[in-house]
Amino acid sequence: MKNKIYHSVTLDKEKCKGCTNCIKNCPTEAIRVRDGKARILENKCIDCGECIRICPHHAKTAVTDDFSILKKFKYNVTIPAPAFYGQFKEGTNLNEILTALRQVGFDEVFEVASAAERVTEAIRKFITTHKGVKPLISSSCPAVIRLIQVRFPELVKNIIPIKSPMEVAGKIVKEKLANKRQLKMKEIGVFFITPCPAKVTSIKSPVGSDRSYCDGAFSISQIYNKVLVNIKKLEKVEALQKASGLGIGWGRAGGENMALDIDNTLSVDGIHNVIDVLEEVEMGKLYGIDYIECQACVGGCIGGALTVENRFVSRVRLRKLAEKIAGKPDVDPEEFNLHYKQGYYTMNRKVEPKPVKLDDNVVEAIKKMDQLEKTVEELPGLDCGACGSPNCRALAEDIVRGTASDVDCVFKLRERVKALAEEMVSLSQKVPPAMGVKRGGNKEK
Repeated sequence: MKNKIYHSVTLDKEKCKGCTNCIKNCPTEAIRVRDGKARILENKCIDCGECIRICPHHAKTAVTDDFSILKKFKYNVTIPAPAFYGQFKEGTNLNEILTALRQVGFDEVFEVASAAERVTEAIRKFITTHKGVKPLISSSCPAVIRLIQVRFPELVKNIIPIKSPMEVAGKIVKEKLANKRQLKMKEIGVFFITPCPAKVTSIKSPVGSDRSYCDGAFSISQIYNKVLVNIKKLEKVEALQKASGLGIGWGRAGGENMALDIDNTLSVDGIHNVIDVLEEVEMGKLYGIDYIECQACVGGCIGGALTVENRFVSRVRLRKLAEKIAGKPDVDPEEFNLHYKQGYYTMNRKVEPKPVKLDDNVVEAIKKMDQLEKTVEELPGLDCGACGSPNCRALAEDIVRGTASDVDCVFKLRERVKALAEEMVSLSQKVPPAMGVKRGGNKEK
């Protein structure tokens, strides 16, 4: 299927116990429990990783690349997310981390934090010249972009059309190495060290671009121990760290806005908090805000489902690290302005809304919506989740779609059983006339 969306988040049915914990926490109501097993609705899933966090049986996982993929390329580069630095104990030198990371099996390392500095400049320039709709919404978190496409389609126009630091980093690396090493773009493998599954999905199925400049991703949890082992046996530390504290700060909530250093910005983290703010924007209740930094994970990228360190500890570490590495970003203004005019930092495809419809036919969709509202009124409204849907409205939607029935609700089932039992009792007291008994109960003379 041409338009099929890749999903990093996947379900291990063998581990799933059908406990319904996941259905309550999914921000887009993308999970159902049927026949004792969870099911992920692909058209609603945004790969935020909340189900990975909440599942007590570890039945939800994120699919990342295997290290064997490195063999496909002549020259391999890793681009670690700023959140990666926050996984290591305080005092660990960044050059040690980056040298140890390169020795995992990469030819070169390029910091996404460095690209974040350039993206910061691009965002600032766009905001200061923008005369259209406000507030603009950050495009750095792919889970938030997918959330808006699915749940807030009217707000896609608010997403700032600037590429994420990950994509800019991939582009910089490929172009520079193609010239420096005399390599073809396809011979250079660029691999992101990701804190979350949404970034993996954005590489395999990009939004706002024809293709991703990254060729794959390894999770922080997948690579952390390898780096830790390498750090302990380093003989020589290379000077690989180039990014400033402002770029590194992007790894935590509020870091993007801090780097922008402009008025009228708002920072919100945690997918459910993001939803609350987007609802305010959708209703036109958010005033005086020009730009919103939205992060799906609590604490920002350091709170991603694929990290290893406690997000609160990691947040403090990253803040201290950003403060320690002083100095201005190393961005050549002439080169930046030239690239900006050429559209280097701009998305080349419009972000399209992808609302989940009851039916593609408008007339049928209206009929089904009417049926849905009537079904909701007939349900108890307790949102218990025992039916395998996250709430009564979701069950009503499933009933209208034909993937569930009203007796999946335990309360409706109990009513039906009670009515059936009463009917059975009534029927058991009736005797056919042929048996010599009048319907009124008197024997014939």
